[in-house]
Amino acid sequence: MSRKGGSSTLLREFPDFEETMQSLAAMERMPRGVVEECREAVALARRFNRTVARNYALELDRRMQEDPAYLPWELVEEANRWGFFTMWIPKLFGGKGWSLSSIAPFVEELASECLAITNLIGVHYFGFSILAATWNVRLIDMISREVAEGERTGKPCLVSGAVTEPEAGTDAEEVELLARARVRCQARRVEGGYVVNGRKIFISNGHLSTWHILIAYEDLERPDETMIAFAVKNGTPGFSFGRMEKKMGQKGCPASELVFEDCFIPDEYMLVAASRLEEMGLLSRAARKAERGPRELGMQLIDFVVSATRPGVGAMGAGVARGAFELALQFARETEVGGKPLVNHEWAQCLLAEMYVNAALARLSYMEANYANSMHGMARLLGFKPLYYYHRALPTSVFDRFMPAANRRDAVTTAFRLLVVAGQGEEQERVASGWASLAKVAGTDLGVRNCQLALELMGQAGLRHDRRAEKCLRDAKLLQIYEGTNQLNRLNIFKCLVAPAAPEAQVFQD
Repeated sequence: MSRKGGSSTLLREFPDFEETMQSLAAMERMPRGVVEECREAVALARRFNRTVARNYALELDRRMQEDPAYLPWELVEEANRWGFFTMWIPKLFGGKGWSLSSIAPFVEELASECLAITNLIGVHYFGFSILAATWNVRLIDMISREVAEGERTGKPCLVSGAVTEPEAGTDAEEVELLARARVRCQARRVEGGYVVNGRKIFISNGHLSTWHILIAYEDLERPDETMIAFAVKNGTPGFSFGRMEKKMGQKGCPASELVFEDCFIPDEYMLVAASRLEEMGLLSRAARKAERGPRELGMQLIDFVVSATRPGVGAMGAGVARGAFELALQFARETEVGGKPLVNHEWAQCLLAEMYVNAALARLSYMEANYANSMHGMARLLGFKPLYYYHRALPTSVFDRFMPAANRRDAVTTAFRLLVVAGQGEEQERVASGWASLAKVAGTDLGVRNCQLALELMGQAGLRHDRRAEKCLRDAKLLQIYEGTNQLNRLNIFKCLVAPAAPEAQVFQD
């Protein structure tokens, strides 16, 4: 096998040390207040686990096994009372305005107790992330304030993200694959709006959500160039719920089918359309350089969103890795084998040490991805120190008072898109997206591995439902599938982080 150039050439082309350690650069730029927010978020999640999740997780799992159509409204209402659904909505839009960097440690802590409960709470922010990535300030403001009002009145208002289709799951989450995806959810332009026909499946929290951020396509033969996003509310004529999936794991978070049959969506609920981005001059520098044209919307709604949400899935993997380790350690301390505690057997010590390493590595991976997103992705605007402290210090009432009038919000939308999207360069896209995929793959694979090791150590006892270990494994497997399968994410890691050292490489060709 021939090899072009020597090792020194490869080393010169490969990303330098600082690029592979996002934390080094981020430490200089990130506001110190973010650290305190992360501590507060973890402490809050820990209290919730201790007082709610620990006692409820197994009961919810059993109830969903007996009745797969059961909807856990009591859990949604409890999370709403704790204020979880507005924590990471900016104060500008009526939320609490916590730093996006604090959501992943919060998610890890929740996931150490129950992944189903974690996903039910966390996936609300997947829907909100798609909404935010459109930078349609008018609709972001309207929907966010409904969420905040639902918190005040005790009537939860959740947001779902409707992307996956019966024949297009992974393909719909990668811009290079979207051109070949077999999408069927079509939006046809009519007077005053659009008529949508099609189905979305595996939509987490679908039956529990009030708003659904829908991704459809004007031309099914050119989905990458004709993507369009809508905000659809329950009760919209032509929109209905289909079946709920019978799941192996994460049973407490329903996966729903959304059905659109001649569903008319007025123009006022159209968030953004690919056909309009180019004419508005809102393509990113990277997109203009690559002459992507309307495909920019695919990048914006895919890369922007998953660069923010995939580290969260990695954090869920870290959480279940830690939870499985804690269950195994407790079992080893309480169980006697051969006349001495299991924890004193060398083989068990080695296995527990491996589990500890896995949990630590999973955490380090998602934290690095968090740093990358705070500097290069959707979160980078609020990572700017003066803006962060201004946003943190002012009460929500001040933002309410100075929120632009409705007839000026289009100008604000344009300004936000220019700042965040048009200002993002190719290198920033690559680093944020690549590290997000790395965290997702590492965290979820290590989480599943630790669940398997816990069962290996616990033996038959680990198969008992009340021991929780078998539930951890059932729940963890799903992490490797959603937010893009781990196979897709490996290809994205190659594209973003490895291919720059091999410019002749062509990705997503098969």
